[in-house]
Amino acid sequence: MLAIAETLDRKGADLVSLTEKFDTTTAAGRMVFKMLAVLADFERDQISERTKMALEYKKANGQVYAPVPFGYDATEGRLVTVKREAKIVGEILAMREAGASFASIADTLNARGIEGKRGGRWFASTVRYMVNRQARAA
Repeated sequence: MLAIAETLDRKGADLVSLTEKFDTTTAAGRMVFKMLAVLADFERDQISERTKMALEYKKANGQVYAPVPFGYDATEGRLVTVKREAKIVGEILAMREAGASFASIADTLNARGIEGKRGGRWFASTVRYMVNRQARAA
């Protein structure tokens, strides 16, 4: 909204809203418009802060905070390692360390008949996400 207000000012234009009852042709109308923009920005920042804090808390306490990743299952709201899948994660990381591309790793998994977490095929993007997630966790 602030960018819109600045653009309107630069172009010498005004904004009149029939639903919000403000009119930027007056000083009071410009003030109300800009205050609403600041309040909306503040609310968006607060939502972002609360969401980040909640996710950090869940992550720090081993609680499920996103779709359950390959290598884990959710048991009573907590992530529990699945040994068979964890072994495959180790193999994926070893292949990547050896220089394999994400696409070639996905092809290898598909050729071996290893299904993804939701029972589907592997894709380079899925392998990349997993490798990056493991790197962040380390």
